[in-house]
Amino acid sequence: MAFKTLDDMDFKGKTALIRVDINVPLENGVVTDATRIERILPTIRHVIEAGGKAVLLAHLGRPKGVRVPEMSLGLVRPALEGALGRPVGFAKDCMGGPAKQAVAAMEAGDVLLLENTRFHAGEEQNDKMLAAAMAALGDIYVNDAFSAAHRAHASTEAIAHLRPACAGRLMEAELKALEVALSSPERPVAAVVGGAKVSTKLELLSHLVSKVDHLIIGGGMANTFLAAQGIKIGKSLAERDMTETASKIMAEANAAGCTLHLPRDIVVAREFAEGAAHEVLPVADCPEDAMILDAGPETVAAIAETFAQCRTLIWNGPLGAFEIAPFDAATTAAAKEAARLTGEEALVSIAGGGDTVAALNKAGVGSAFSYISTAGGAFLEWMEGKTLPGVAALMRES
Repeated sequence: MAFKTLDDMDFKGKTALIRVDINVPLENGVVTDATRIERILPTIRHVIEAGGKAVLLAHLGRPKGVRVPEMSLGLVRPALEGALGRPVGFAKDCMGGPAKQAVAAMEAGDVLLLENTRFHAGEEQNDKMLAAAMAALGDIYVNDAFSAAHRAHASTEAIAHLRPACAGRLMEAELKALEVALSSPERPVAAVVGGAKVSTKLELLSHLVSKVDHLIIGGGMANTFLAAQGIKIGKSLAERDMTETASKIMAEANAAGCTLHLPRDIVVAREFAEGAAHEVLPVADCPEDAMILDAGPETVAAIAETFAQCRTLIWNGPLGAFEIAPFDAATTAAAKEAARLTGEEALVSIAGGGDTVAALNKAGVGSAFSYISTAGGAFLEWMEGKTLPGVAALMRES
């Protein structure tokens, strides 16, 4: 995978336009989770410590080309200053007069945050005129927003062709982790794919069966696969109209030599509630009036055995209804086993996706995997084998 990094660029006396993802949650105008801000700090610090000026391009929310005060990046500025430990300037636009004046007033080592790129309709249209106006503000383009790289937008794709371009530290780490996971992994490779619906991860499943040695399916989508095998699943969440598709994926896995793993035992309950009465049953014994809400201990033991045989693990989605106890047990147990093997350097473990990160953090192993991606859609599309426009734009001779 050929792309330039910060180490290939000379930032002294230069203005770096850094596309970052600080699309953070806000409550009453205050940032409630600064994780995304913290992950861009290494790139900003590299630029300013190298004698450059750091100008940040970013979006917040979905204003659809309209100036929405509640989506102004000015609200994120205090949290950015706190994390960086230094003042951060702010321009009321990402192009034109206000931006030009703010950049002109900068000195080496300064950091400037530009207003929400999505306040311009041209951002999501990948408008070349908007990209040119933004590019005019700096000398070097740095993309550190892997989580936005699956969208061909003016600040992620078009602008990369207008200035010498490279990947920031976070983008570099994401790309290298995914290269290890899918492009050139150490085998055998296992993938855990969970979640509610087969339909939302159909392309992912079809792609993975030709890429991994073991595919472990959990969550609500496992119920659809069980139903496709003629197993009664009671009132469980499932896409019964997708059973034929599930059968096709099982056939593809078999043809590709990929071992597909489904629950061997199940945890069932009559209601989805904290601490609900539940029982562990063989997979074929789900009562008609019950729901499958988690995988059982026999399944977890089989998953642990599979992990022990593998060298690389990709994880996307929980094994059960992890949001409430006791239906988080399988996800937690399997995650801890993956973390243990990772700690012993017996396994390279890479995870991504919103629910996945939340589930692993709840299990207390969020920092114990080899790499955890904060990207949602971009992580999934990469796993599906799709070309990400923001990444492709960096894969060129500069």
